[in-house]
Amino acid sequence: MIFKKKQDATVQQTAAGEAKPAAKGGKAAAFFRKNWKWMVPVVCVAVLGGWFILRPDKAQDTNVDYDGTTVHAVGGAVYYSGFAAANTGHKTAVLPKADTAQVDLAAAFAPAPNVTVYPLHSRTSFVTKNVYHTPDRERRTSTVDSVIEPYRTEEVPDIDAAIWHLAGLAAGDIPNEMIPFAARHAMVAIDVQTMLRWVENGGMVYHDWAEKKELLPYVRFLKTDAAEAEILTGLTDRAEAARQLYQWGAKEILITHNTEVLVYDGREIYTCPIRARNLSGRTGRGDTTFAGYINERLTADIPTALRFATALVSLKMETPGPFTGTRADVDAYLKEFY
Repeated sequence: MIFKKKQDATVQQTAAGEAKPAAKGGKAAAFFRKNWKWMVPVVCVAVLGGWFILRPDKAQDTNVDYDGTTVHAVGGAVYYSGFAAANTGHKTAVLPKADTAQVDLAAAFAPAPNVTVYPLHSRTSFVTKNVYHTPDRERRTSTVDSVIEPYRTEEVPDIDAAIWHLAGLAAGDIPNEMIPFAARHAMVAIDVQTMLRWVENGGMVYHDWAEKKELLPYVRFLKTDAAEAEILTGLTDRAEAARQLYQWGAKEILITHNTEVLVYDGREIYTCPIRARNLSGRTGRGDTTFAGYINERLTADIPTALRFATALVSLKMETPGPFTGTRADVDAYLKEFY
């Protein structure tokens, strides 16, 4: 699939639901057009994990809702990210890692278009269970039965890509040395959860990223949620946290929250509200947002990419599982709610 370059878009005025403030020109979009590579726009280097309960021949996540409803399904950051990118029209390569004797990684992505799967074998899979405690699904307890073997630089295939999206689930999935390695090949996008979430005594706990100041300068796109941003910076104000992360070297910071998505590029703070009508598909919110945003940034300015990503995740959260709609569905959602 060939991607046509888009003209720089500038938000001239702020209305309800629009990304704000107005962009001050097209320099950022021009940068991405200059660095555009046409073969594979995004490589997701991440984890496809699971939880063995009902079907021992499959690696599946278990998600228990606040009302006791239990769903067993394939999950993981690379899964939600890959579907979001592919179903919105972007050619995508994914490198999921799991025990390939127990899960067919290629089959897991078969319903998604434009995806090339490079299955990586691990002697163990990431096996997890999420229990949500509140209707807004903002409070959850995660337990972990096993984790994958870390990604190794030598097992990554030679893929021409514009962005490498490092989307692990827990500390150790993506070793620190993978970041400068990825930066030698493409722009680096990383979800910081893979540096902060540690598996201890069967549970998931958060610790600061000790090497953040050394490695953030390699990062073109950094994604955190509000809690993770506070762990990294000690700041509860999301805009101030984004500014601090920029000062430490990340070039473009995206912070998710249950009410909005925030982006900072060193010049302006941009925000866009989440408009989901229900939260039945809350799992995968951050993965979907980030994948949608970084793909759109290849050809669009920040306000345009932010509005698209926020509409995408709002629509996705109304249905459990990964995003399986189309770009036309997101465009229609934008027109109706933004």
